[in-house]
Amino acid sequence: MKITEEMVDYISVLSRLRLPEEERGAMAAELERIVSYMDVLESLDTTGVEPLSHVFPVKNVMRPDRVVPSWPRADLLWNAPGHDDEAFLVPKAVE
Repeated sequence: MKITEEMVDYISVLSRLRLPEEERGAMAAELERIVSYMDVLESLDTTGVEPLSHVFPVKNVMRPDRVVPSWPRADLLWNAPGHDDEAFLVPKAVE
């Protein structure tokens, strides 16, 4: 697939990256190499290969939940610029 500089501009807008004019050609060539490698991977015969999410079998890797005491609320709020006795006070963001 041929990657044009217009495609590079579009991708940079989508990714919210600023790309200097002098790097557009190099980026187009790099993206073209990446896409051509994906074409190589696409041509591999994967019949009979089970899809994997991990290389090794993964069991439940989460630790069990434990109930522990929390920090005292006053200690958490003492340095806040605005608070009542229960929560942080922030400026209204949505009308």
